[in-house]
Amino acid sequence: MDRTLKALSLVLSYPTVELQQAMPEISGVLAADHRLTAAARRALRPLMDELSQRDIYDLEEAYVMLFDRSRTLSLNLFEHVHGESRDRGGAMVSLVETYRAGGFEPATTELPDHLPVLLEFLATRPAAEARDVLADAAHIFEAIYARLSRRDSSYGAVFGVLLQLAKVKADRQAVAELLEAPDDDPNDLDALDEVWEESEILFGPDPNAGCPQVRDMLARMDTPVSDTPKPVSGVAAE
Repeated sequence: MDRTLKALSLVLSYPTVELQQAMPEISGVLAADHRLTAAARRALRPLMDELSQRDIYDLEEAYVMLFDRSRTLSLNLFEHVHGESRDRGGAMVSLVETYRAGGFEPATTELPDHLPVLLEFLATRPAAEARDVLADAAHIFEAIYARLSRRDSSYGAVFGVLLQLAKVKADRQAVAELLEAPDDDPNDLDALDEVWEESEILFGPDPNAGCPQVRDMLARMDTPVSDTPKPVSGVAAE
């Protein structure tokens, strides 16, 4: 298992007392990974310190304000690709099938495209496959990194690390398109309620969606595929 991806999955999860207690080990894993530059490892330290030492209720509130009250910072990756379109439901179904084909059953109530869930899955996959998936999501990571940097959030360092692990330069045009959307105001609850209630996510099979592999789902979900679902045998394209 890739311990760094597992550690990043935990760091991006909703803060708990158990997470705080595990932070010394998590910090040690990330500090020891020499795939990351010294600068990237230093950039993680403020977040490691916060998660270890800050009051748990303050951590929970900060997490919700960032990731749960802002669609532009959502950790649900298909939010950035599909929004609330029906295609997102078909993509979710395909992603669940991919997890099951890999023998992975998420022990969470989060949606399957939730980044901590995906990272936990990738931690169980061969390095090349995991890297390909991260590379396909690089434009999303870059956009979230930019938005978190504007807010001076220490969580931004995690997305810098993910970009390093992906070993690619994010597509500038794709990043620019994501950044065109205005930042949500986490304090404008009425506006946020209106946005989140726009439409229902449909998880039933879409007659126009097949069963693409995970890396295609993250970056190329609008590519037409066959109406007949294909078996999923792994993460990276064969």
